[in-house]
Amino acid sequence: MESITQKLKALPGKTGFFYKNLETGETIAWNENEKFIPASVIKLPVLMAIFNLAESRAADLTEYIKIKQEEKMPSCGALNSFTGEPEVDIRTLCNLMITISDNTATNVLISHFGTEKLNEVFTDMGLADTRVNRKLFDMEASKKGIQNSATPKEMAYLLEELHFNRFINEKVSEDIKEILHRQQINHKIKEMLPPGTRAAHKTGEDDYISNDVGIIYAKQPFIFSFFSNDTKVSDVNNFMRNTALQLFEKCNLDA
Repeated sequence: MESITQKLKALPGKTGFFYKNLETGETIAWNENEKFIPASVIKLPVLMAIFNLAESRAADLTEYIKIKQEEKMPSCGALNSFTGEPEVDIRTLCNLMITISDNTATNVLISHFGTEKLNEVFTDMGLADTRVNRKLFDMEASKKGIQNSATPKEMAYLLEELHFNRFINEKVSEDIKEILHRQQINHKIKEMLPPGTRAAHKTGEDDYISNDVGIIYAKQPFIFSFFSNDTKVSDVNNFMRNTALQLFEKCNLDA
């Protein structure tokens, strides 16, 4: 749709977008293969990599990990409010990482599995440019230019695999989608959609960064994968809200 492309061109900073109607195959793409700093969107491939390891018995979702005081991270999440050093199972950490974007849970999982192993699994999952190279809020690594990366199209690919239950198997795909459906940060692509609209998605935000990727369940379900770096967050958030609604209405009318 030309109007969406024109709006993308007018947005500040670096933006990338990939839309796909999962019934008709129609796509809209803009900088879809460019690498972006994903912020918390990196938590989606991390979740999927951990479930991949669990399915091959290289990880145990019932294993408990102690959360050390120095590992508690600010901003999103609940674990930083716990007193002492609680022990939490990996499955719960995964739930917290996605549903409330818990940064402490994310860093504990990255430390537990290691960036090298996670990136190895990313490659096995078909990802060429998505990488977790550091933990969140690692300012020293960030100053050295060490950043996590993802592309709009690779996140769309993961979501499409989940939608059609092709990620490992139907049970695992459904399990991951159920977690994504419980996402509580809904002020971007879901903000303007009609009440009760289902969306399996993951947001990401940091200074001058705002991203959201997900499956939106219109009559014709579609993938919405948007990234922005070095941008004005309020402008791109408005773009996401309005464009998600525009595409939702289109996918209902075309059904």
